[in-house]
Amino acid sequence: MGAGHGHRLYRHAHSRVHTLLAHCKLAAVFGFVLVVVATPREAMWAFALYAGLLAGVAAYARVPVTFVLRRLVFEVPFVAFALLLPFVAEGPYTHVLGVSLSESGLWGAWNILAKGTLGVAASVLLAATTELREVLLGLQRLRMPSLLVQIASFMIRYGDVITDEMRRMRIARESRGFRARGVRHWGVLGKSAGALFIRSYERGERVHLAMVSRGYTGSMPVIDEVTATAVDWRRAAALPGAALVVCLTGWILL
Repeated sequence: MGAGHGHRLYRHAHSRVHTLLAHCKLAAVFGFVLVVVATPREAMWAFALYAGLLAGVAAYARVPVTFVLRRLVFEVPFVAFALLLPFVAEGPYTHVLGVSLSESGLWGAWNILAKGTLGVAASVLLAATTELREVLLGLQRLRMPSLLVQIASFMIRYGDVITDEMRRMRIARESRGFRARGVRHWGVLGKSAGALFIRSYERGERVHLAMVSRGYTGSMPVIDEVTATAVDWRRAAALPGAALVVCLTGWILL
């Protein structure tokens, strides 16, 4: 099964994290996120240890911490939502720098920021050490529904094609003197979006017919099937295993 080319989140390097099979890494990240979510929010020290574990993985994979931090911008909408919670939540209030804030809102904001940031950081590390094609193959090996895997594969493969189509349409508009400067130009942009949808739909039909004519029966063949060994699974279990110890300690000390 093929997928798109290299993506911007991937950082090429030679490390054991990079060479670990994708489905092992997917299972490890999923397990790590589950453990982080299950950790009591009052155990603040536990989240610091989780961050240390991810920093250790990043160092072992030769992924600079700055590379991960720059890509945490994905969680900005969640950060904005979390910052509003202390102002809108109900319950007992406390004063911070002269501002009355909800205690439950403060705990909720901390819970979202800590767990969300760790989850996004783990996902960034996964993407930084795994090619997109390997991620899709890993999902297929983990028995994810084949239809969802194929949809993701086609989305990645033809995303650049659609983006290039949008660029050509924009150049065509600008070459005719069009500049979107206000509400009165929304009609033109709406028609361009409609034309892009129709072109994409027709392109999808042509691609499907071409695939069917070449023997496509509803599933993509896996050319390089591999099997994870016990050593691979032990290496993958190191991160969620260490996180589980921290989580259980947090519940015991609570």
